[in-house]
Amino acid sequence: MPNLRISEAAALLGVSDDTVRRWVEQGRLPAVQESGRMAVEGAALAAFAQQQAESPEPGNTTAASARNRLRGIVTRVVKDGVMAQVEMQAGPFRVVSLMSREAADELGLEPGVIAVASIKSTLVVVEIPEA
Repeated sequence: MPNLRISEAAALLGVSDDTVRRWVEQGRLPAVQESGRMAVEGAALAAFAQQQAESPEPGNTTAASARNRLRGIVTRVVKDGVMAQVEMQAGPFRVVSLMSREAADELGLEPGVIAVASIKSTLVVVEIPEA
């Protein structure tokens, strides 16, 4: 399982490096020492990201659209005989993908793996909330 630098963990969670360091100091996010530096285990970061995303607030926006490629961390993989459900956390965004089990196995998808979700733009709904 990969260990991630504090800056990598921060980028994946959509927060600053200092925020991640504070979470580590507060005991909210476990860290390990790696080559004299603080790091976060991929599986621990995946669990933390999933916990943080339970019910995100929509925020105050007048208009929004997401990019089509979202870099994130795999938080959960459920496989059956033919299919796999892969969940990712990309900053504040939870992304769920259904794919063949073969594809998930070939990609080595498991909690803690860094991946990029490419979203077909014809299936993205763009909304503007009421003022």
